[in-house]
Amino acid sequence: MADFDIVVIGGGIVGLSTAMQLSRRFPGIAIAVLEKEPVLAGHQTGRNSGVIHAGVYYEPGSLKAQFCRQGSAATMRFCKEYDIPFEQRGKLLVATDADELPRMEKLYERALANGLEVRRVSKEELTEREPHVTGRGALFVPASGIVDYGKITRRMGTILTDAGGTIMTSAEVRGISEQHNGVDILLNAGILLRARHVVACAGINADRLARLCGLAADLAIIPFRGEYFRLGANRNRIVEHLIYPIPDPSLPFLGVHLTPMIGGFVTVGPNAVLAFARNGYHFGDVNSTDLWEMVGFRGFRRMIIDNMRSGLTEIANSLSRRRYLALCQRYCPELNLSDLHSHPAGIRAQAVNRDGRLLHDFLIERTARTVHVLNAPSPAATSALPIGRHISDIASAHFNYS
Repeated sequence: MADFDIVVIGGGIVGLSTAMQLSRRFPGIAIAVLEKEPVLAGHQTGRNSGVIHAGVYYEPGSLKAQFCRQGSAATMRFCKEYDIPFEQRGKLLVATDADELPRMEKLYERALANGLEVRRVSKEELTEREPHVTGRGALFVPASGIVDYGKITRRMGTILTDAGGTIMTSAEVRGISEQHNGVDILLNAGILLRARHVVACAGINADRLARLCGLAADLAIIPFRGEYFRLGANRNRIVEHLIYPIPDPSLPFLGVHLTPMIGGFVTVGPNAVLAFARNGYHFGDVNSTDLWEMVGFRGFRRMIIDNMRSGLTEIANSLSRRRYLALCQRYCPELNLSDLHSHPAGIRAQAVNRDGRLLHDFLIERTARTVHVLNAPSPAATSALPIGRHISDIASAHFNYS
């Protein structure tokens, strides 16, 4: 006999969205969420920038673009329904020099291709909208906003448990054994659970759980630390919109930006620094097991070679607060070193294949009784509701639920 019909591994926003939507879809089945930390949303979900992305940057037609656009609207509807604070501030993507203007035009075309409302902003209008921001021009995307994704995740957890679901925290998965009639899940403290089916939404540990089921032989999850600063209280109104640079297409990340947060303060960040531990939130954090596993993976070594210059630049920016400040001063020149205060870092789980290529779209694989979300890249938090629906579609068809 199974303890549960479906066990979802991972208590971040993707796991809770999936579990919540499965419980709504199949109200008679027993569903449990396993989270290795004492609380939900303790890692990527609770440590991100809090931005509700509109979907400007992503390849038209990709799952990433589709889920982000759907997710932005769905996130705001969810917040309204459950009285979760959010603000639709709008985003300004600021071109700071002439070389960025052609890239800004390409972003404009991409935003239109993704079905977004977007408008060019002149230098004069930019100054009028944001007196503390300097640039040659900008794009204004009104659909962007801010929210606390931890609150959304915890609300999803309440919806799940109110519907009869189970959430087990401090429940770390140590082993998975797939049988012909179920899946045995070994937890810390020697607890053994039996599930008819498993959906793994394990974020930074997605590859490890997948390998327990014979998957993910050709990829690995590489951790990148995103470091933030918080501006002092005297800068709480320095910007009204989300202020983003025009991203460099040769780099996989969006660049350092200014974000008004739901708490009333403003953050600066993140950068993107290779972490030497999967939960390496500080520069000196090193986990020998994580490090040797990375070094032993061919794709990691290839990635380092291909991105050596940008990687060293990110490390230098991490070590020097003055260099980090210079990134912000490109579009907000009045900021100074005394404005930058410590703020918790986040970790981005980046899937890399054996050839060293960073995977930028969603990747889901399965065995007979398990489904594994191997890559849920940014903006996974924004996209969590359509992602959860997509995963529940896959699970219900694959597991033959009706």
